[in-house]
Amino acid sequence: MKLGIVGLPNVGKSTLFNALTSAGAEAANYPFCTIEPNIGIVSVPDDRLKQLASLYDSKKITPATIEFVDIAGLVKGASRGEGLGNKFLSHIREVDAIVHVVRCFEDDNITHIDGTVDPVRDIETINMELILADLDTLTRRIEKTRTALKGGDKKYAFELLVLEKLYAALGEGRSARGVDLTKDEQVFASSLLLLSGKKVIYAANVSEQGATNAQVEAVKEFAAAEGSGVIVLCAQIEAELAMLSPEDKAVFMEELGIEESGLEKLITSSYKLLGLMSYLTAGEKETRAWTIPIGTKAPQAAGKIHTDFEKGFIRAETVDFHTLMECGSYTAAKEKGKVRSEGKDYILKEGDVVLFRFNV
Repeated sequence: MKLGIVGLPNVGKSTLFNALTSAGAEAANYPFCTIEPNIGIVSVPDDRLKQLASLYDSKKITPATIEFVDIAGLVKGASRGEGLGNKFLSHIREVDAIVHVVRCFEDDNITHIDGTVDPVRDIETINMELILADLDTLTRRIEKTRTALKGGDKKYAFELLVLEKLYAALGEGRSARGVDLTKDEQVFASSLLLLSGKKVIYAANVSEQGATNAQVEAVKEFAAAEGSGVIVLCAQIEAELAMLSPEDKAVFMEELGIEESGLEKLITSSYKLLGLMSYLTAGEKETRAWTIPIGTKAPQAAGKIHTDFEKGFIRAETVDFHTLMECGSYTAAKEKGKVRSEGKDYILKEGDVVLFRFNV
């Protein structure tokens, strides 16, 4: 999973990126501090892996990962190239979802590019730049599709219908992700890689004093209206937490009354937003978590490990993680009839521990 961190300059993007990845990206109080995108790969915390590895005496643990891309601060006019906008917009096209950092704190020492703090205005500024860039993309695609339609291929009639529906909605200032489309239309629309079609998690960046302000509520209302995710965090506190040992971090979080780190909040929100889940494999060589879309059938889940597993799929021997741990071993779980033999139509569930049988 690849998440792009975006926002106006000086909203705390790079500070949050550093906290999430401990990558040490430069964070400074001036616009366009980030020119080339910084990239950090983070392991998804999963306590089940250590327990499974202990059960199987695994030599290696491999967690699922998330790739964070710190994209430079966008500004009004980015779709026309302002602030090197076109270059930055191209980076957004490559991610699975957007983490939009929104400033929800006042600080005279940190300048705001528009002079005042207004999170909804800031959100709309960036959303509009993505929409304008998409309108340009759609204009070119519509022209090509109309030309191709003259050849008589009916598929272009369908494509033109979807393109014009999207163009009309974007022309009204609505993001592509909010346009009501049929399943077939959604499949085609996703192939267009529209910037405003990316799913979004709004990260309301609050002060160290907390999140009890109207600005945060405004962000939540905006996110709810368009069906986007939202998390509340303090990038500065997250940066401080990232510098501590696990033990000191736990103490500091307890003192501050923080139940989840920003990374944990973001992972939970992103999995939910993108409709993802994890299944587990375990053995003497390796215990590993695999990220798949919810609703994935066993052969396709097996293909995540290797294409041969999918091609030669025979069955999936599956046991729930908690059941396995209660039984104390895979052998014991099998003897108690807790291990199921599932076929090609089985849809994997969160926390399934799976052994795939295949023959190529």
